[in-house]
Amino acid sequence: MTTTSPASRHLSTRIARPAQEVYAYAADPSRWPEWARGLADSLVPAGGSDGVWVGESPVLGRVTVAFAERNAFGVLDHDVTLPSGEVVHNPLRVLRDGDGCEVVFTLRRRPGTSDEDFRRDADAVLADLTVLKRVAERPGGPGPR
Repeated sequence: MTTTSPASRHLSTRIARPAQEVYAYAADPSRWPEWARGLADSLVPAGGSDGVWVGESPVLGRVTVAFAERNAFGVLDHDVTLPSGEVVHNPLRVLRDGDGCEVVFTLRRRPGTSDEDFRRDADAVLADLTVLKRVAERPGGPGPR
């Protein structure tokens, strides 16, 4: 197995919607299955744990996701605990960019990940960001839950 890709990649999309609106939508874990399909088909709050949600991933199985507290900086970091117990930290930001914003996900290569799997992970993240863009840019925005 060769690992020639960098240890991390910054994947992003520009969204023609104010950062505050995109952040408000993306900071709601119950909305993640609408756009972050690579993470989980559904997410429900873990009993008694503020900011911790549990979901079923189509690829990974049952995952636990601990989300950063809501903040004024557009930080949407989240730690995903895999069925193996491994915790994967996922930096995610909503950055103001004029009248719109840029959403940036930093994909970190996990030990033992092949170039092919790293590319596949990047493709999945880009697909999720594309869905987020489409949902956020539709007339009226993503709308309230």
